[in-house]
Amino acid sequence: MGEEATQEEAASEIAARLARIATRGVEIIDPRQTFVAADVDPERLCEGAVLYPGTRLAGRRTLLGPGARVGTEGPATLIDSALGAGASVASGFLDGAVLLAGAFAGANAHFRPGTLLEEEASTAHAVGLKQTVLLSFVTLGSLINFCDCLMAGGTSRSDHSEVGSGFIHFNFTPFGERGDKATPSLIGDVERGVFLRERRIFLGGSAGLVGPAKVGYGSFTVAGQVQRKDVADGRIVADGTRRVDRPFDAMRLDGVQPRAGKNIAYIAQLVALRAWYVQVRTPRARDEAERGLLGAATENIDLCIGDRVKQLARFLEERGEPAFALEAGEGPKCPLALPPASDTTDHVAWVQNLGDAQVDAGSRWLREIAAAVRDGSGYEA
Repeated sequence: MGEEATQEEAASEIAARLARIATRGVEIIDPRQTFVAADVDPERLCEGAVLYPGTRLAGRRTLLGPGARVGTEGPATLIDSALGAGASVASGFLDGAVLLAGAFAGANAHFRPGTLLEEEASTAHAVGLKQTVLLSFVTLGSLINFCDCLMAGGTSRSDHSEVGSGFIHFNFTPFGERGDKATPSLIGDVERGVFLRERRIFLGGSAGLVGPAKVGYGSFTVAGQVQRKDVADGRIVADGTRRVDRPFDAMRLDGVQPRAGKNIAYIAQLVALRAWYVQVRTPRARDEAERGLLGAATENIDLCIGDRVKQLARFLEERGEPAFALEAGEGPKCPLALPPASDTTDHVAWVQNLGDAQVDAGSRWLREIAAAVRDGSGYEA
């Protein structure tokens, strides 16, 4: 009898919680198939958000902006994840992920901590992401696994960087005591990419990229290959696999360079992105919900920076090299003149309307921040 009473009390508490959320204007299609944990703050669930049957929400950081939709195609679990206005999750599992306005996660998504999709970035079905940043409009096909990547490029929803289905970013090397993950890849960059004016990048499907690597704007890697080298701007690349059959010694370590330099270059771009969020994006937040969303995005960038620094430290230590020290601080002040608080222009429209002189000044500012990280590292990047 006591156990039954406890179950009834728990069910009653959940029902009361859902009823309170509904009074805020959140649409709950079927309360019988919806669970919201006690640690979810109802004040972070905005009017117009829709919870479809099979939705489960948990975590103090969970946030749903106006018009956000969860579980449109099947069961969806969100833990400490934040969705902006009009963002949508078809189905799957999101833990510590942030989707800005209009971003979309396709069916059976598996997004882990450090994942950030900016405005209208999207994935098709069965995509796994971890500590990966997709700038605005970037699109991933189906059956993709991206960890430790940043991707930019393109100017709009109809002109965007894209990855074909069946693509893997290889982020692990087997050498040394444990192997390592000092393998992040830049597909585009921050210092130019945030201004939404660069040529789109296309990575062909049924393929892979071995990190750490860099792919330039306007480039195309063909389908069905594993790309092992950097790709410059404006190139089409087909990189054939050479035959290798020789003794393997897992304890033989590769050299410090070029991997240390590529890691530092990646960290430098993340630091620049953080400055962009702290000095430009967050001050332009139009309401508390957007401010909370951008705060969650900044936390994810911090998480990515922290993990990259840790992985690089392990890599260097195993090779007997001095650690990389990242200087704290926000860096120089942004030269862009931000509009008054009364301006309600959304971020993408504001960026697209910046003049050439403003874009040049903003890009130079971000390059200066990234260069300070690289120059202060003690390693050639």
